[in-house]
Amino acid sequence: MAAKWAQKTVVIPAHRRGCHLITPKILREIEGDLAGFKCGLAHFFLQHTSASLTINENYDSDVQADTETFLNRIVPEGHNAPWRHTMEGPDDMPAHIKSSMFGCALTIPITDGRLNMGTWQGIWLCEHRDHASPRKIVITLNGV
Repeated sequence: MAAKWAQKTVVIPAHRRGCHLITPKILREIEGDLAGFKCGLAHFFLQHTSASLTINENYDSDVQADTETFLNRIVPEGHNAPWRHTMEGPDDMPAHIKSSMFGCALTIPITDGRLNMGTWQGIWLCEHRDHASPRKIVITLNGV
């Protein structure tokens, strides 16, 4: 069996600030390619510096709200915050910090044409800006 590759850029529409479960959207976009892999890896790369990707709870949306509350408590924001980079608004530098905390990339195993995540795991897009734009995720599949 020869190794194969597939790659697609998925655009996620602009979301309000906070953490959003995007697994269903991602799966709709890649299900045709994903079905062709028996074993492999799916790599997700977010092409932005003020949002992030993470894997977390897919059932209780309170986890998303609590995560946003946590981030806002540990990364100060506003005109009294100590940041120098403010030319794009008072939420921009905190968004960069939050993005670095969670990161912009994920790797998930592929097994029998499916993302092999735990029962309660889902892919989150965490939007850290008050006025977001659509976000692009490059998805690369590799395996057999």
